[in-house]
Order: sequence, then structure tokens, then C-alpha cells
Amino acid sequence: MLKKFLITGASLLALVAWPGRQATAADPRHGSPEPVLPAATTNVPAGDYALDLAHASLIFRVNHLGFSNYTARFKRFDAKLQFDPANLAASKVVATVDAESLETDFPDPARLDFNAVLQGAAWLAVAQFPEMTFESRHIDVTGANTVRIHGELTLHGVTRPIVLEATFNGGYAGHPMDPNARIGFSAQATLKRSEFGIAYGIPAPGTTMGVSDEVHVVIEAEFTGPPLVPR
Repeated sequence: MLKKFLITGASLLALVAWPGRQATAADPRHGSPEPVLPAATTNVPAGDYALDLAHASLIFRVNHLGFSNYTARFKRFDAKLQFDPANLAASKVVATVDAESLETDFPDPARLDFNAVLQGAAWLAVAQFPEMTFESRHIDVTGANTVRIHGELTLHGVTRPIVLEATFNGGYAGHPMDPNARIGFSAQATLKRSEFGIAYGIPAPGTTMGVSDEVHVVIEAEFTGPPLVPR
């Protein structure tokens, strides 16, 4: 449900500033806490990263009548990541989503074009709000390869905080067949559309007759960064 959107993302992404706390572990030699960084980032150089659009997706799901989790996606989005694996607090990601790029599995103008319905005034109102944005504010490291990204989402003309739960899937400094650094992650978030001024069709309390207030967002993203440095 979203025209330029950041996950996180991570996250689209997306996508996301990563200032915040780092998890710590006791150093048995000194008893002092030492930073624990996501393991997937240890071989990834710091620098500016761009979203690899060929390896990224942004989908959302809403519950329909209690019978299914209706799924749709956005086809046009982008994200920029400033990444420093040694100092996540200095990292930052910003993402945009083109709301008009919303695509459902039933865009049938001859019957009921769900693309047009969700882009219309009762839902995303893309003519008035053509772009969505996400910008991270801080991050918590929650595990060896997981982080919690706190940021702000602007949707339907409203800006509110949102949290992405992200997993680092891996990364490297580059490869002869892929001569740039690369990092990949998966991220999820849940938001209430009513908090962004989209309340049409929300079920009455105690019922499922309608479309859920909660929207589940799923992001898959790879970023490419600095060129591989020959050894």
C-alpha cells in the first residue's frame, strides 16, 4: 500500500539510518563489554551502497474477512545506504516508494481493477500522495545477524515511527564475477493503516468483516557498494 517508500532496509527497504546501541558481550580477559556486530557484516567494507533493483522486493499483506492474507506489492522503489559495519550508529538508510507502482494479482479493468481501487481516494490516494518515504533514526543489535531498525515512515501524508525487524543474510567485499561489495537482508514490519489516515473498511470491533487495520510489510533487498580492492 505504498508511490516512493525504507524498508530497511534493510530491511526497503529500506530502508534506514542505523544509529543506536550495539549489543555487547563480556570480554573474559578483562570483564569489559565488547561490541558484538552482526556476523554477516564482518567482511563488508564501509561506504555508500545502492539498492540492487534486480534483487529486491516489497510486498504487503492484509487480512480479508478473516479468510485470507491478501497480498500485493510495489514495483518501483529505491533506497540508499550509508553503511559502516564497525559503527552501526554512523550508518543510515533512506528509502522511497512510488505509490502508483502498486500491483495486485487482479488488475482487471473489465471487472474490478484492484490496482485502481487501492490507488484511489479511499485507500492510498496516490493522486494526492504519490510518494512514501522511510528514514531510519536508530538501531538495536538483537542477535548475531539480526537488528531492530527504528525509523519514520511517511505514508498518505502522515509521518509516524515504525520498527523493522531485519536479518542480515550475508555479504562480501566483492567477487571476480561481481566486483563490488554486496550485502543482503530480509526485513518485516507491521503498521496500522488507520494511524496514517486510511481507515476505510476496517472491521467493527469483535468482527473480521472487512480488511484488517494491520498491514504486514515484507522486504527482501540486496545492496551493492564499493568496488573490490585487488590484493
